[in-house]
Amino acid sequence: MQKVYNLLGVLGFVMSGTMAVMGVMAYTRIPSMMKLYLSEMKLELTETILKQVPVPEIPEIPKLPKTTGPAIPSIR
Repeated sequence: MQKVYNLLGVLGFVMSGTMAVMGVMAYTRIPSMMKLYLSEMKLELTETILKQVPVPEIPEIPKLPKTTGPAIPSIR
C-alpha cells in the first residue's frame, strides 16, 4: 500500500510541475501570439473591405494653359 501512496505522490508532483511550466510558457508566449493573431485579422479585414468597396478612378490631370495672363480677362 505504501508503494501506491508513493506513486500517487510522485504523479501529483509531476502534474503540479507540468502545470507550473505550462503556465509560465503560456504567460510568456501569449502576448506575441496575440500580436500575430491581431495582425493577421487586420490584414484579412482590410483585404475584405477593399474587395467590397469600389476604388474610384483617378481623373486625368488637365492640360496646362499655353498662354498666361490676368485671372479675369478684360472685356472688350
